[in-house]
Amino acid sequence: MSKAKLGILSLTLGALALAVTGCGGGSKPESSGNAPANAPAGKTVDPATAGEVTGSVKLDGAASKPKIINMAAEPACAKAHTGGPAMTEEVVTGDGGALANVVVYVKSGLDGYSFPPPSTPAKIDQQGCQYHPHVVAMEVGQNLDVVNNDQTTHNIHPIPKENREWNESQPPGAAPIEKSFAREEVAIPVKCNVHPWMKAYMAVLPNPYFQVTEKDGKFDLKNLPPGTYTLTAWHELYGTSEQTVTIGPKESKSVTFTFKAAAASGD
Repeated sequence: MSKAKLGILSLTLGALALAVTGCGGGSKPESSGNAPANAPAGKTVDPATAGEVTGSVKLDGAASKPKIINMAAEPACAKAHTGGPAMTEEVVTGDGGALANVVVYVKSGLDGYSFPPPSTPAKIDQQGCQYHPHVVAMEVGQNLDVVNNDQTTHNIHPIPKENREWNESQPPGAAPIEKSFAREEVAIPVKCNVHPWMKAYMAVLPNPYFQVTEKDGKFDLKNLPPGTYTLTAWHELYGTSEQTVTIGPKESKSVTFTFKAAAASGD
């Protein structure tokens, strides 16, 4: 074979090899949440200098009263509420106007830090034909376990804008549904297509500095590195409120968020 033909053959084989490498088995399967490529590892928090932000969330004004949920169409659901009828959870308050079900989180100020998701899963339970907790928060990439403790079939249907939507049924005694979310989103509404009164929210955060308030309205964001941060408080009816806080090494600051009751949609 002539040198010219050998050269053409070598070029052809080389191009074929490149094509196989570019389109072959080297590509990774898409994750269940359309996760972006892994970012390089960033800074880690130094516990020797870390501080914290504590505080509370309050409601200014009269809270709307919870409504009775009529579960007569599903006897298994109604039977689970032996202590009285089930109530809606849009607004849950404690003493002094303390507001529950508020996600308080660090929105900005952590540039350069890296936070791998925790190994312990977040959890949402279907019990008494309601979601518990009403608001659940987790990190990006953290596993979520969905459990059904009722004697009836449910389905869980998150409706995100930034993440992939999914909708799965779960009969009594079924194994937990395991999911995760690839992108930050506050907050994702959740419904059950079988029982329309079932509602919840899922907040997905890019760092571990968040907490969902209980009836005392309190929160405590520990192990926060020194810096200036934007803190956000989110509630399903009252929207969001933001504050800026600066903490030095080993410093603790207290912040109070106050929502106006009249700011609720429809008031």
